[in-house]
Amino acid sequence: MDECIPDYKNAKFSFYRYEPSLPLAAVATVLFGITTLIHMLQMFRTRTWYLTALVTGGLCEVIGYIGRILNANEDPGCWTLGPYVMQSLLILLAPPFMAASIYMILGRIIQLTEGEPHALIRRQWLTKIFVLGDVLSLLMQGSGGGMMAAKTQTMIDLGENLIVAGLFVQLAFFGCFVAVAAVFHLRMARRPTPRAARDPAVRWRTYLATLYVASGLILVRSVFRVVEYIMGNDSVLMRSEVYLYVFDTLLMLVVFVWMNWFHPSEIGLLLRGEQPVANGLELIGVKRPKSEGAESLSSEV
Repeated sequence: MDECIPDYKNAKFSFYRYEPSLPLAAVATVLFGITTLIHMLQMFRTRTWYLTALVTGGLCEVIGYIGRILNANEDPGCWTLGPYVMQSLLILLAPPFMAASIYMILGRIIQLTEGEPHALIRRQWLTKIFVLGDVLSLLMQGSGGGMMAAKTQTMIDLGENLIVAGLFVQLAFFGCFVAVAAVFHLRMARRPTPRAARDPAVRWRTYLATLYVASGLILVRSVFRVVEYIMGNDSVLMRSEVYLYVFDTLLMLVVFVWMNWFHPSEIGLLLRGEQPVANGLELIGVKRPKSEGAESLSSEV
């Protein structure tokens, strides 16, 4: 479908119903690039490898908006398939990668507070269950995105339906995760564990608040995407890119920046018996620990 479609606004199907903005795509690429680079530094400095999925999500955002830059440089209606698939698929798949890291963070909060008796799901199963749901959602959305690159309307429709199903799977697992986190929060507030009560450095309420903010923004974005795909290629949501930048780009950027500041790698530092920090940006300056109790990825995933 690389041929030109002069009347792309009223065609039966078009990659875009508007002219993609080069400045907006460039700004999004730069901003996601900066926050992702900071996350990479924070992760490597503190050796919190469970945040690899979060960094991967950031890279997906960066490459996805590069795809929009490439399309924006093309003549309207003559957009090529490669950059379109790049931006459509990678921007779509970035949040599930973020969600995977969020699932792992809750498990570490439970470990840090020694609060497993308050958890609805045992810690060793919690991450596995929700990451499995996340992988299923990723596979469904990725397969749907691949089908939408086909040149037949039947495959495009099937791809859209598979993406919607994948988004519903993501919403279901994410909703259950928020409920599990909320129950743990309430139980901890009523009967704090000795570790949480005696150690002021264990800011478990702050960690959970960070998860709530990130989870809430990802949920809103996912609902927007569900509505967008259900309404179809010629809907009002597809006729202006302002909706994409408000309900996807902006929300995901806030998630990344929020977690730069309230960075969950502090939990990893505390689990290794190291000094906590006032904000996540301080983690960039943390020297590589020399202790033997370094946390490994395999111990939790």
